[in-house]
Amino acid sequence: MLKTLLEAWKVKDLRKKMLWTLFLLVLFRLGANITAPGVDGSALASQIGAFMNSGILNMVNIISGSAFGQLAIFAMSIGPYITSSIVIQLLTVAIPQLEELQKEGEMGRQKLNDYTKYLAAILAAVEAFGIYMTFRNYGVFLGEGYLIPFMFVMTLTTGSTLLMWIADKITQHGIANGSSLLIFAGIVVGLPRAASTLWQALVVPSGVFSPLGLVELIAIVIGAILIIGSVVYVTESERRVPVQYAKRVVGRKMYGGQNTNIPIKLVMAGVMPIIFAMSFMQFPAMIIQLINPNILQETDFWAVIYRVFAFTSIQNNTQYWGEGIAHVVLYLVLIAVFTYFYTKMVFNTTEVANNLKKNGGFVPGIRAGKPTADYLSNILKYVSGFGSIFLGIIAIIPILSSFSGLGISFGGTAILIVVSVALETIKQLEAQMVVRNYKGFLD
Repeated sequence: MLKTLLEAWKVKDLRKKMLWTLFLLVLFRLGANITAPGVDGSALASQIGAFMNSGILNMVNIISGSAFGQLAIFAMSIGPYITSSIVIQLLTVAIPQLEELQKEGEMGRQKLNDYTKYLAAILAAVEAFGIYMTFRNYGVFLGEGYLIPFMFVMTLTTGSTLLMWIADKITQHGIANGSSLLIFAGIVVGLPRAASTLWQALVVPSGVFSPLGLVELIAIVIGAILIIGSVVYVTESERRVPVQYAKRVVGRKMYGGQNTNIPIKLVMAGVMPIIFAMSFMQFPAMIIQLINPNILQETDFWAVIYRVFAFTSIQNNTQYWGEGIAHVVLYLVLIAVFTYFYTKMVFNTTEVANNLKKNGGFVPGIRAGKPTADYLSNILKYVSGFGSIFLGIIAIIPILSSFSGLGISFGGTAILIVVSVALETIKQLEAQMVVRNYKGFLD
């Protein structure tokens, strides 16, 4: 990985892309440390611990690079944009007009992207107002009236919109997918703080060295390494479908007859199903808290629904174990659904089968056309099933969490995001280097 980065740095064009990406990431980190106007920093510091008991909110804080915990201008990160993308993609399947736009090529996709951004801005404003209503009852803001909430909501909405722009610019002129890289940066920046907190809590809890705590720390590190290894192995694994091309004679030359394969990744959807699932569960909780800011102190039906979506740790609230189980089940179901949905979008079996047929290719033992599409769909079903199980297991395995009072929630989900984005970024760099070093037929 380091070798690839060094080789890419030597290429002038790629060096500009890397510097541009680095500049935008620095801008992201700057905004993540500027508190929104009207927020009382000292009051927020004393109250934020109560909110971080929620697994979803804790993960939101990690993805935003601790911006949510500071109520910074980038507190919502690109969560509204991801939620909007989910809604638009689902509507594309349900509404024929949107489906036609998707098939119109670049112009159609650009219109869908514009619709996604408009919806994301609306969702960002609603979510920002929900955050204000939630924190208002805890004395986090400096005053009352209409000016403070207006400035706060406008600042967070503008911050989320600016992050959409930054993500687009990284994708267009940088070295990787902008949205994924922003999430990656938000997680990585919290690693030193998490390591320091873990050391203080386990190894030197009262200023005195604890051998048992050191053993626990080593066990956590080994567990993290094992998960990283499994993520890399499964992410790089693929199911190869053999393909043969029929021989044909054109003039005096013979073409075709080659044997190749169609590589189908075991986790083709990557980390997107987990990100989609987190965003999908986060938004209803925000809406419920917007309608009833005191929902945390109540026990009615909507309070139960709220705890299912934004579950508070079972360790600190043993009376909510039922909601905890429902939260985990719903989370796993959403991951499975989005895995199948996203894989279908990425790998269109009908299109692949038609392309094979046009080029004289076929899967041995399978007729060209619809039988090939059905065969590939059947393979994709089992591959997606394995991928959803793997992603679900990774998402619910805690690595540096489940330690009461540590204030750390860096589990399998964060590791999966970091490793997946790092691998994808390196692959994109390598692909761009191959294109720039290709000399062509005449050289």
